[in-house]
Amino acid sequence: MTRIPAAAVAAGGLVGGYGIARWTKKRPLGGVALAAAGTVAARQWHRTGRTRAAVWLSAAYVAAFAGSHPLAKKIGAWPAVFTVAGGVAVASWAVGRRTGG
Repeated sequence: MTRIPAAAVAAGGLVGGYGIARWTKKRPLGGVALAAAGTVAARQWHRTGRTRAAVWLSAAYVAAFAGSHPLAKKIGAWPAVFTVAGGVAVASWAVGRRTGG
């Protein structure tokens, strides 16, 4: 079975969570998608990079979600979501590359 890279899962969770919340007009549903993807990504980060990497990247994921809100006021909602999703994906890729995962 092919595993989707944690960077893609995390970025997809941010983009997908926002998209679901926006299109269904049910913010909690978007939050469920965001949390589910974050959990899957955190488990992969833990497997490949150990606890320290998983904690750091999980914190970055939550910070990206929180940071997208004020950023959206400056550049718009979708650009903000894509920006923070890209940032988390790059961080995940860099940590995974450094730890061998």
